[in-house]
Amino acid sequence: MPKKGETSSTASARSKQQRAYNSTDKAKKERAARNKARNQAIKKGKVSKGDGKDIDHKKPLRNGGSKEESNTRVRSKTANRADNGSYAGMKRKGKRK
Repeated sequence: MPKKGETSSTASARSKQQRAYNSTDKAKKERAARNKARNQAIKKGKVSKGDGKDIDHKKPLRNGGSKEESNTRVRSKTANRADNGSYAGMKRKGKRK
């Protein structure tokens, strides 16, 4: 097993790229903003653990959307992830950065 921060010798190139991206300051800040939005929604009772819902930023953070509560909404996991291009064959809407 590789040490912390290292990749295994059998890791794919894509896996190594993703790990490098996930450790950047930009990725960490965006992930923290998503986690904060989810936690705020849990506190307000809009969502709960295991309910199959996602907290969606109406204008995505990657497109300059704000972290404000007014920019978030509760959506089903499938609807949110389809809009964000998570499924094979789906196109991501809006600008790509």
